Amino acid sequence: MEKLMDGIMVITNFIWGLPMILLLLGGGIFLTIRLGFFQFRYLPHIMQQTFGKIFSKSDAPGTLTPFQATASALASTMGAANIVGVPVAIALGGPGAVFWMWMVALIGMATKYSEVVLGIKYRHKNEAGEYVGGPMYYIGEGLGWKKVAYLFSFALMIQIFASTMVQSNSIATTVEGAFGIPALWTGIIVIVLVGLVAYGGIKTIGKVSEKLIPMMVFIYLVCSLIVIGSNFAEVPAAFALIFKHAFAPISAAGGFVGAGIAAAIRWGLARGIYSNESGMGTAPIAHAAAQNDHPAKQGFWGVFEVIVDTLVVCTITALVVLTSGAWLQIEPNDASTMVTHAFANVFGASLGGSIVSITLFLFVITTVIIIIYYGEKQAEFLFGLKFSKVMRFVYMVAILLGAMGSLEFIWQFLDTLLAFVVIPNVIALLFLSKEVRTVTKDYFTNHFKRAGK
Repeated sequence: MEKLMDGIMVITNFIWGLPMILLLLGGGIFLTIRLGFFQFRYLPHIMQQTFGKIFSKSDAPGTLTPFQATASALASTMGAANIVGVPVAIALGGPGAVFWMWMVALIGMATKYSEVVLGIKYRHKNEAGEYVGGPMYYIGEGLGWKKVAYLFSFALMIQIFASTMVQSNSIATTVEGAFGIPALWTGIIVIVLVGLVAYGGIKTIGKVSEKLIPMMVFIYLVCSLIVIGSNFAEVPAAFALIFKHAFAPISAAGGFVGAGIAAAIRWGLARGIYSNESGMGTAPIAHAAAQNDHPAKQGFWGVFEVIVDTLVVCTITALVVLTSGAWLQIEPNDASTMVTHAFANVFGASLGGSIVSITLFLFVITTVIIIIYYGEKQAEFLFGLKFSKVMRFVYMVAILLGAMGSLEFIWQFLDTLLAFVVIPNVIALLFLSKEVRTVTKDYFTNHFKRAGK
């Protein structure tokens, strides 16, 4: 059994190394070129249609407002990767990793946009009268690859069971370490909180996400900006480190062991891809429920996601770590504690640790809520609406198991299962890129002037 696990780990590490980075980055570059670099050419218009219309209502067909759908999708991407993943990238790749994280975000905008456009184009109304969609629909209908669509859906449904356990374990560990609350009680509390929202369906998830996500981001950004402000003199030096060591190796200093250019690129790309989930196929499941009269307009909200998640929140986290000196003071093995260390220097050990713990708790809670919805939609696609209710209960059990159990076995399968989700989705995006280009061209030809430049 141990040899089997070791073999799976070797295969998984290989897939999620250079091959997956090339697939996701190469796919993003291809889509960027195919769509005429729209995310750069029309960025002011995209900002106007998203940031400028957060509170706008719509009477277009759909279950959620465009921002509610986006907030629901952000609930999945905004999580531990923003607070823990960025310091890990800096610890292993140096400050230059942040530059490559930005690059993959700029390219990933085209991938996320394409997913959302296709999610809207191939969505359906289910038995409950709600709009549903996602890769399983555009793979099965857009390409006629029914078996691949079933494989994608089944893999994601099972992967979410494992992911729910991992997220629950993260919450339980954080809460027990910060407040001494036993893991069992944390698991029960999480089940109650998640259940109250999840059992209300996508409408309740959208309403909760619309209020909770902005509040969480605001609290974290304000506290982070206070930390950066207290080290404001170091900000220019931090940016200099980022740009310089994106193209030049950096020597060891303090707890930092040094890193070459290859490490900066590898960790920056990997963390950027993981953080904003471009190409993972989850975002279009939430966006498919949006009230929208043109797929491209909802696709702009996919670009909005990447901007908020990676270019804003991850950048702020990087500046917290770099300006505070935490990246030099903490050993790479403890990189996940860098933000806590930086906060403790300004707010005190107790308050600083509590701020990070509470923020992580809220981030992970919202992640669990939305990924359970994603899992339900896979069960619905495969076995019908009634079975999706059964899977909701199964995911609640996963929360309790994750809070209490060891996850070494689960962790080894998590990335393997995710590969069966990402690979068919990105390949489908490439094959359907002509349709995305047609939708984009139609918008900028026939709707752009009316929407206002």
